[in-house]
Amino acid sequence: MRIMGLDYGTKTVGVAISDALKITAQGIETIQRKEENKLRKTCARIEQLIKEYEVEKIVLGFPKHMNNDVGERAEKSLEFKAMLERRTGLEVVMWDERLTTVAAERTLIESSTLIRLRRFLYCRDIWIY
Repeated sequence: MRIMGLDYGTKTVGVAISDALKITAQGIETIQRKEENKLRKTCARIEQLIKEYEVEKIVLGFPKHMNNDVGERAEKSLEFKAMLERRTGLEVVMWDERLTTVAAERTLIESSTLIRLRRFLYCRDIWIY
């Protein structure tokens, strides 16, 4: 069984699925819609993916404000959560999105630094040899 991650936007829903061991997740699709409130096809596609990947739980991004207030986007995410629970019967967990971009950027910078360091050490070893 897997976990599905959803990033609910005004006209798209980003979908990621965990591996079977629930260690990593990969983005698999961005579901597009023409209007914000037209969710029938979006929900139908999510239901297809749930069956296809044998999903047992959904994690939905919760875009709260930095001061912890729940704004308009977060309210719409809560409404989407309720709809998903009704339609799928699965548990939907809200995930606080604050600072996730900062954390992702930090990880990318650190991995980039490690790659550059490895390249430097490799080149240095070639020259020393």
